[in-house]
Amino acid sequence: MRGEILALSQSQAKASWLDRLADISPGYFGLVMATGIVSLSAFMMGFPGLAWALFYLNGLQYGVLWVLYLLRAWHHPRRFFGDMIGHLSGPGYFTAVAATGIMASQFIILAEDRFMGTLLWLATVVLWLGLTYTVFTALTVKGEKPTLGTGINGGWLLAVVATQSVAVSSVLLAAHVDQPWRLELNLLALSMWLWGGMLYIWLMALIFYRYTFFSLSPGDLEPPYWINMGAMAISTLAGSLLVENAAGAHFLVSLLPFIKGFTVLYWATGTWWIPMLLLLGVWRYVYRRFPVAYDPLYWGAVFPLGMYAACTFRLDRAMEFNFLGPVARAFLYAAIAAWTVTFLGMLYTLVLRPAKPALYGP
Repeated sequence: MRGEILALSQSQAKASWLDRLADISPGYFGLVMATGIVSLSAFMMGFPGLAWALFYLNGLQYGVLWVLYLLRAWHHPRRFFGDMIGHLSGPGYFTAVAATGIMASQFIILAEDRFMGTLLWLATVVLWLGLTYTVFTALTVKGEKPTLGTGINGGWLLAVVATQSVAVSSVLLAAHVDQPWRLELNLLALSMWLWGGMLYIWLMALIFYRYTFFSLSPGDLEPPYWINMGAMAISTLAGSLLVENAAGAHFLVSLLPFIKGFTVLYWATGTWWIPMLLLLGVWRYVYRRFPVAYDPLYWGAVFPLGMYAACTFRLDRAMEFNFLGPVARAFLYAAIAAWTVTFLGMLYTLVLRPAKPALYGP
């Protein structure tokens, strides 16, 4: 009898765990994005120990999240694919693309493992193709759609981040290969960089319109609004890497003034967003007293800080400014602090709130 009760209890616990898989946030690969870019920024600025520690941690996180996502797709296909065609939830899946691109960049730069970097780059391209045309086609043809005021937020710009992650990983890989693939990879990187910029213009126009002509509540200003800046930061990083790669691709040399101009434009736009986002944060948390509690979406605010540090560092080198180094280092420290607080919040929720662990959305 006692054995039957124990077996029943274990069965119920397993069922409960599988049931909670349905609520995993579609954007949880933001954890890998944030950890990866902080690792890469630390490596660029002379903190190899921290960079390698976060690299190993990120590999573990990346593997665990893929297992959880695949289990969710298997046990809860209606929720998994239903979220993919939701106006607010669908763009969250682009974090899987960006996270894979970040992992590819870590293997190329930190581990100097071109084989794994190439495999992850290929996976990034495949995921980008699959999700881009699945999500945007579904959102276009679905019958019932929300209004602009309720159907769009900064999370939509994850599509831009995913696109630019293909550009970044492509240009990094191009710098480590010879012909016949160097020119092709540089052209792919340039094309994705240009398309990502065009997509940002489309989406940002809608988001800015939603900002200024629809009422906003504190709950509307979720952390993914920091992607307003993060999308421009990764665009800056891709542009800076293209400038550095010009010596190995003749067609980039003729485009250097254009690439440099747009790269500075992206950086200036991302920089403009930082005070605006801070002011909106003060309005949300101080003036309107919105409660602060761990949410998987907060990784979408950590990533832009790390990416701004990385892009400013590479911009300073590519343009030979030689005065932006302190700015890059300051944002690296801010990104490390934000990552640490968010990671501790996740662990705190996992340990002290087992009924609703941190892997699951609110």
